[in-house]
Amino acid sequence: MSPVETARRIGRGTMRSENWVQLFQFGLVGASGYIVNLTVFAVLTGSGLFFRDGSDGLGLHYIPAAVIAFCVAVTNNFLWNRHWTFDAKHGHAGFQAARFFTVSVLALGINLAVLELLIQAGGMSELPAQAIAVAVAMPFNFIGNKIWTFA
Repeated sequence: MSPVETARRIGRGTMRSENWVQLFQFGLVGASGYIVNLTVFAVLTGSGLFFRDGSDGLGLHYIPAAVIAFCVAVTNNFLWNRHWTFDAKHGHAGFQAARFFTVSVLALGINLAVLELLIQAGGMSELPAQAIAVAVAMPFNFIGNKIWTFA
């Protein structure tokens, strides 16, 4: 499918109310994955509210911590999106998981680029930067999964 055809399909999709319901459900699943992601990230890096007592959690660097947090959150999100958001139980779970992971890795690339930019160029703290980076990547994730993974 060409980029023009993809843009047209997305445009037509905005006219259907069931797509807005799915977007809302995707957002709720994403919110749960967001909490999972940030919690795992905070535990791994030692940043955030969990460690005000001075301990440093696991003290992992923010980039590998973001990758591990992504893996945990993407598993959570795949299961919820497959069974609830897109009700795609009819498809082959392995193929769907591979596509979901591909879309998610592409979104992770966006996440990591934004995270690095916010921390290195913007001087932000790690946890708020990760929160923003995850939010920036979310629309790309929804569209990829809607059009390709669970089509």
